[in-house]
Amino acid sequence: MNDLACDISFAEKVRIYSYDYLKSCMYISSFEDTKHVFTKKLYSQLISTSQLLEDFLDFHGAKNNKNWYFYRELAAAVRHLSLGGYSQRHILNRMAFYDLPNSEKFREEGETTINFLTSALVKLAPVILDEAARLNIPLPKDRYDQEYFPGVLTGEILDFDIDDDKDQQKKNIVKIASEFLSIAGNLDQFGFYEPYDLEGMLELVPEKVNEVEIRRFEMLVHNLQSSFDTYVIHGGYRYGDRKLKQLRSYFSVVFHILQIVGRLLHFYERHLLERDFKSIHKKVRKNLSEPINPELLLDRTINYGLYFACHFLADGKKLAREILNENVERSSIKVGIPVKLGFHSRPSLLVSKIVQHYGGQVELCVKDNRFDASSVLDLQWAGGKIYKENITRVVFEGDVRALKDIEILSSVNYGEDTMGKGIPLPKELSYLR
Repeated sequence: MNDLACDISFAEKVRIYSYDYLKSCMYISSFEDTKHVFTKKLYSQLISTSQLLEDFLDFHGAKNNKNWYFYRELAAAVRHLSLGGYSQRHILNRMAFYDLPNSEKFREEGETTINFLTSALVKLAPVILDEAARLNIPLPKDRYDQEYFPGVLTGEILDFDIDDDKDQQKKNIVKIASEFLSIAGNLDQFGFYEPYDLEGMLELVPEKVNEVEIRRFEMLVHNLQSSFDTYVIHGGYRYGDRKLKQLRSYFSVVFHILQIVGRLLHFYERHLLERDFKSIHKKVRKNLSEPINPELLLDRTINYGLYFACHFLADGKKLAREILNENVERSSIKVGIPVKLGFHSRPSLLVSKIVQHYGGQVELCVKDNRFDASSVLDLQWAGGKIYKENITRVVFEGDVRALKDIEILSSVNYGEDTMGKGIPLPKELSYLR
């Protein structure tokens, strides 16, 4: 069978591997108004056919062939723009179920983003057909009908007859809420409050924001969603614990946004960013930049994608903390204060880092007064009261996970000697280093 397959010429195989891809391009080119043309099924068709063609061309060395290089790059462009479009269409389809507050601006920016992606694909389609003609690849004789690419939405909803599991495991809810807070804290480094101009975006990409970094966050958020769906709620969005499902909405929408950002960054860094001076590469980049405006692509990637990923993670923190503190196991411990300097800056910082690491509420209790143990300032304020009243032992109340580590920290005098100099911390507290 393999011998027979090898008897088929490259020209015949490229016709076969281009057939459905070119047929999809012909379908797109046949519409003047494409507003309702780009359904998830069409995006899926473009993704699969362009990937098959790109892989075929790569296998035969198109990346290193001047004649075929542009045709190969066009296939890559269609694939990544379609992957971004599929995720954006999914977000817009699910907006009613996400139940996210104050999301009208997000919807508007999402519409602008999908209009950019569809416009780029519409402009690419005739370029692809022209390039196929130049390479003597026959075009399909028939075209797709619009009925072949219906949207996913209908006016019918199936009966809700499988309840969520009421015996939800609190430890899994606590773990997921804590991880959400951790991811949100790490992504804070990219947070911004007004749109970047072109100069700002060029400084940001790829030096600080790039495909590798974004895909790392995408994986973390995807793992969070998988854990939630496996161990917390198996059902959909419509019924059940609204608070838990709204938390899922936060990291679900962020996951899909990061998918878009990752795909667009990949395309920009790999196909539009100037990295060498070979004439064929410069020529192809120039040709791709005509249907796909690099400045608009960066704007949608940063001022839409990255902005709203940061926004929804930050916005979800309050809900995550609320859910965490409702489900976390609580207790109290009685420990000594730092000898001899009390709760000055170093021990206060270490205690606050422990509490922030787990995300649950912990309070330092000094007689009738309670202080937020996640706040360095609160701890130092408590330290003043402890010193004045000559108190030697205090009580911490709250999240048992944090209390366990505070107890370990107290056993080594909060990480310092009696002169206030730092000492090595136990391995259990390695995350504080």
